[in-house]
Amino acid sequence: VHSFELKNNNFNTKPKNQYLLTKTKMAELLVDNIHCPMYSPFFGFLGSTAALSFACMGAAFGTAKSGVGISAMGVQHPGLVMKAIIPVVMAGVLGIYGLIVAVIISSKMSNVDQGYSLFTGYAHLSAGLACGLANLAAGFAIGIVGDAG
Repeated sequence: VHSFELKNNNFNTKPKNQYLLTKTKMAELLVDNIHCPMYSPFFGFLGSTAALSFACMGAAFGTAKSGVGISAMGVQHPGLVMKAIIPVVMAGVLGIYGLIVAVIISSKMSNVDQGYSLFTGYAHLSAGLACGLANLAAGFAIGIVGDAG
């Protein structure tokens, strides 16, 4: 983006360098923001990714193992197939839980200049890991129970 000025019937262009960070400005930014380093949003995004990824892995495992249980139920007891669908629905909900937590974490993300601290990044990472790993374990349990019938 350039601004044009009329000076002695010539058009001179002046680039706006207000968003350009020089090395000294970046060093000042890093020194001033000891509690908000440039890499703190990485942990927040990692937490969002962990929540969604682990939850979907648990949902996929639970759905796959429960699907095998539905197939076995259809062969042995055809009248009880509808009861065997419940673990598949429960496993699918785990992926939705992970998606909801990932969206909540992502909506709380902000720029370092706006005060996204390292503490907030670690908090988002721990929330994402707690949700994702709990859903992964629940998916394993639902899969085992769904396979047993």
